[in-house]
Amino acid sequence: MDILSREQRSEVMSRIRGRNTKPEMLVRRTAHALGYRFRLHRKDLPGSPDLVFPGRRIALFVHGCFWHRHKGCRLAYVPKSNEKFWQGKFERNIERDSQAVDKLQELGWKPRVIWECQTRKAELAADLQKLLENMP
Repeated sequence: MDILSREQRSEVMSRIRGRNTKPEMLVRRTAHALGYRFRLHRKDLPGSPDLVFPGRRIALFVHGCFWHRHKGCRLAYVPKSNEKFWQGKFERNIERDSQAVDKLQELGWKPRVIWECQTRKAELAADLQKLLENMP
């Protein structure tokens, strides 16, 4: 049972942003400090990646662990109320992410993901450097 009314829950959920989130801003600041230059939210690319490094053909997504279901992460919990709704929503998010990655690869781009929980660690700069330099 949700402790908020339907209207209150709607108000809370409407305040959740999809762009310029705290994790995304941390990644942007870190990438810039490392000397990388990038473009933001390229709508002409599948999934509208958060950061795009055109010279390297890297499309970087900064995913929230809750919304994009980071496996094994404590932030990827399932709400106790209305579980069926949430399960469907999460499955659609995962499918949409997978389609965007596949389309980017078909276009010759290298899609990469930084998870929200990674942005909370001191190793963010090293992780980002590794992601952008030492690609498989």
